[in-house]
Amino acid sequence: MALLTQVGISGRAAVETAAGPASPSSLSSQETAFDYEGLYQSKLAKKHADKSYRYFNNINRLAMRYPQAHTANASNIVTVWCSNDYLGQSKNPVVTNAMKTALDTYGAGAGGTRNIAGNSALHLRLEAELARLHRKEAALVFSSCFVANDATISTLCSALPDCVIFSDKMNHASMIQGIRNSRARKHVFDHNDLEHLEQLLAQYPRSTPKMIAFESVYSMSGTVGRIPEICALARKYGAITFLDEVHAVGMYGPHGAGVAEHYDYEASLRAAPGERIPGSVLDQVDIVTGTLGKAFGIVGGYIAASSSLVDMVRSYAPGFIFTTSLPPPINAGAVASIQYLYSSQRERFLQQTHMRELKTDLAAAGIPVVPNPSHIVPVLVGDAERAKMASDMLLAEHNIYVQSINYPTVPVGEERLRITPSPGHDNFMRARLVSALDSVWNKLGLRRTADWVREGGRCGVGESRSNSELHVGWKRGVEYVWEDHQLKQAHDAELARKGGVPIKPAIPETVQQVIAATVA
Repeated sequence: MALLTQVGISGRAAVETAAGPASPSSLSSQETAFDYEGLYQSKLAKKHADKSYRYFNNINRLAMRYPQAHTANASNIVTVWCSNDYLGQSKNPVVTNAMKTALDTYGAGAGGTRNIAGNSALHLRLEAELARLHRKEAALVFSSCFVANDATISTLCSALPDCVIFSDKMNHASMIQGIRNSRARKHVFDHNDLEHLEQLLAQYPRSTPKMIAFESVYSMSGTVGRIPEICALARKYGAITFLDEVHAVGMYGPHGAGVAEHYDYEASLRAAPGERIPGSVLDQVDIVTGTLGKAFGIVGGYIAASSSLVDMVRSYAPGFIFTTSLPPPINAGAVASIQYLYSSQRERFLQQTHMRELKTDLAAAGIPVVPNPSHIVPVLVGDAERAKMASDMLLAEHNIYVQSINYPTVPVGEERLRITPSPGHDNFMRARLVSALDSVWNKLGLRRTADWVREGGRCGVGESRSNSELHVGWKRGVEYVWEDHQLKQAHDAELARKGGVPIKPAIPETVQQVIAATVA
């Protein structure tokens, strides 16, 4: 059949025949497809160019050798100094035995969503434990705290008419994602800056729905949110508060409910389990969110709040409704971990003691630590490439694993090594770490604290104490969240609970021998 168009005519007419226009399939076959692989490679090239590409080390933590691990080579034993298994609960026999029992009784998987065959007595028990821990009416568990934050913020703030969200500048990506998904108007206030927050709040009528979203312990800086002051502003301007306690639950407060509980330490000790404490800081927080995957040593996330708020999220949040629920062994392990840390002070005492000792030793060596009152020890490097080099050198030459942190997790120029002392890190390990860091700093010519002072300081390092205290949070003039008298009380209580058995790191002698062998 002859072509109706003449040679030289371009475009659609060029492929028309007497039978009519060409089909869409024939047209698409004439075009060049989008270069998908080219896009992927271009994006990765940018990451490599700005030194923010992420490398994942093969680190296999050994339950019976905590805080030891082996690399890809099972005979290469290293000491892990950056784990978020803050208290070593993942290897606690109380926890693992509960998980084994649940595994044998109920199997490995949940069997479905909470709505379809995936809702069990263990889920309900876990939520009851979490509500009791935070002295709230109800709790709801999610597959992770990223999902909990995203689902809760997006669900609530999209339902509240004309809602405005006020978010701390250093908030976690999960909260930022929830804010984006809510499509609500938002304002970002400078980290822990109450004056800036109030200026933003004052722009709106008290009747306008508002949420203030912030954290208790900021994971990369170790700074602490100014919870009582923010709650007071929320009351003044008619806002609800959303407090992320992910890096605090299990470690702060006499029962491990977090920093909000720690503000009323003595009152929390006296109150009955789960009993509301009117006027307490924890009671003033509307929504508490936390994780089961850090200090509690398992996996999963949750919120705790009023019954009606929790039920609304349960009923409307896609991130909760349309996903398989947590497996029975996870629920059982989480319940056991929460109950154990509710009473045991041993892990909290050792962690806080080891953190203080490490910060003191690093200060004496001139290693620059970002000032904060929490358990996190951020060592400032200030350059992405050299931060990775420092991390690699620690692992290759000293059998010490500390992950480097770069953009976008921290701002460019504030790259760091993030160290998290645990109950299992003893004096010998600490001495090796400090010596190794000193060696790496010398070899790479990294800036020490005195160098940062001369340059005017960065993120609290080398800055005046009065200036840095504006941002680190907690109580002005008080160095640590866990105060001396509280640590003594925790120590004495644990001694009494254990019949006078000394509180020390539970590291098997065989592990000490392994460590010694790596030094020889």
